[in-house]
Amino acid sequence: MKQRSRISVQQTQRMALTTTLAASIRVLRADAAGLARYLEEQASENPALVVTRPPPSDWTPRWKSALGTRGEMPETAAAAPSLVGHALGLIAALRLSGAEARLAEALIETLEPSGWLGRPLAALATQAGLRLAEAEAVLRRLQQQAEPTGLFARNLAECLRLQAEDAGELDAPMAAVLDRLDLVARGDIDRLAREAGVDAATIRARIGTLRGYDPKPGARFEPCAAPVREPDLIAEKGPDGWTVSLNRSALPTVSVAEGRGKGRAEARAILRMVEGRNRTLLAVGQEILARQVAALEQGIGALVPMTMAEVAETLRLHESTVSRVVAGTAVDTPRGTWWLRALFTRSVREGGPASGALRDRLARLVAAEDPAAPLSDEALAHALAEGGAPIARRTVAKYRTMLGLPPAHRRRQRQ
Repeated sequence: MKQRSRISVQQTQRMALTTTLAASIRVLRADAAGLARYLEEQASENPALVVTRPPPSDWTPRWKSALGTRGEMPETAAAAPSLVGHALGLIAALRLSGAEARLAEALIETLEPSGWLGRPLAALATQAGLRLAEAEAVLRRLQQQAEPTGLFARNLAECLRLQAEDAGELDAPMAAVLDRLDLVARGDIDRLAREAGVDAATIRARIGTLRGYDPKPGARFEPCAAPVREPDLIAEKGPDGWTVSLNRSALPTVSVAEGRGKGRAEARAILRMVEGRNRTLLAVGQEILARQVAALEQGIGALVPMTMAEVAETLRLHESTVSRVVAGTAVDTPRGTWWLRALFTRSVREGGPASGALRDRLARLVAAEDPAAPLSDEALAHALAEGGAPIARRTVAKYRTMLGLPPAHRRRQRQ
């Protein structure tokens, strides 16, 4: 049988990620700082694009100014504790000034949700105009004052070492274990014992003690809190209710240079992208916070179920657009600076409370527990059920893991 060649015509449709589309996506998902960096890069290559940085701002979270000189948190912030708010209180109590105060604020800015520092101390010291030895001294004072112990650690080993020092358990075998956490992770007890010059039973005892420490002391604070930096949006309550606006002090001004020349079309395209990004961000932020007024009034524990699909449908946007615009963007509220993405939360069951609100209540229960007798997952489930939110023990365990909270036997602290 002979084979015959045949020519056919087919029509297909697909989207190509062009340079313009890629730039539009990048602008849409950029926060204020990222947008400023992108625009400056473009302006350096295109003389027709004029980018003007806003004048230096003394912006600080509104709840920071309430600290005064007493180192106390205001009542509104106490209702929704955050890692940053807590750290600001520590700094206020130390009464630092000058370069040391600048370094302390830089340390707070780089705090990760775990409570560890996210940038090398040497870089922060240079930024603050201090020698490394002076920065080490400031950091040490913060670490010694910090509660819970372990905040401002530079890594896991230092976090655990601070807790061992505080508990009076940092002997030579414990120091050896902390110096070789890689061997602990591999379970190579015999080698660790040989290097430390002690028997394996002593090493196992020290590792058992380590399990009672908290590797992520920052995780017990409010999970929605964002780092201290210029927010993208500002939420304020006025006589007519809550209003949400763009934080113009964090946004550069963009314009097209007068006259003729190359690059003007590209500059106008970038200007349109920035304007579109700002309109979309503002619309999405207003819709999110209109749905979460209870959280603004009462704290994260009052979050209601909300999905990106619901917000997208109301605004007639694609869900991916909402996802991109809330990525890394924050809103400043009287209760702290929150990530927009963190305000999306599903209900634990049909008609039930939001999972984000339950996680907030769970974090509060753990923060308020007796360190010598921490609550088990079963006890936590019962406590949440008493508040009108029946929840299974395995769900409590899942939420606890999401919050970075260890199980009860690892949270127990010896008296």
